[in-house]
Amino acid sequence: MADTAAEQEKAELRRKAHAARAALSDDFRADAARAVAGHFFDTVSFAPEDVVACYWRIRDELDCTPILVRLMDSGQAVVLPVVVGSEGPLEMRVWEADAPLYEAGFGTMAPADHAPRAVPDLVLMPLLGFDHRGTRLGYGGGYYDRTLAALDRKPLLVGLAFAAQELSHVPRQEHDLPLDAVVTETGVRFFEQSA
Repeated sequence: MADTAAEQEKAELRRKAHAARAALSDDFRADAARAVAGHFFDTVSFAPEDVVACYWRIRDELDCTPILVRLMDSGQAVVLPVVVGSEGPLEMRVWEADAPLYEAGFGTMAPADHAPRAVPDLVLMPLLGFDHRGTRLGYGGGYYDRTLAALDRKPLLVGLAFAAQELSHVPRQEHDLPLDAVVTETGVRFFEQSA
């Protein structure tokens, strides 16, 4: 019963978060993407040998292309998530320099089927909303939840969002892994997770 109530609350929050994100102008979005990239590189620590999972923006998500381009230009190992089934985890495919990307459904682009797979050390996550505890509100498909549950070790989880996507409270269910940090155009916020 509690899960049903949480899912209903999340559905309402998704509608609210979609509306807040859709209300932002194109100019604001472009400026915010550049600001988020600056904050990310100035504040979030990772090693040159770490694998970083990025994403290909869909709809009106925060565009992580400025981060993706800088990572690729520096030779950082980058993977992009690929949906390979409605009930399975995402496949994290390595995007090698100069390798073409292909349409992968849902408006995303991905490396080819034969691209190597890698386990990320840091995951940049799109989201609809987040709260002050680092609870992430996704689209409800559970792709990231299943992917993270299937990994042998937990990567650093960093949400990328517009500040307007912050919500006062997002219900956290047992399967929901909180974010370690969120980066918006206003800066980086790290979350302390209680056991």
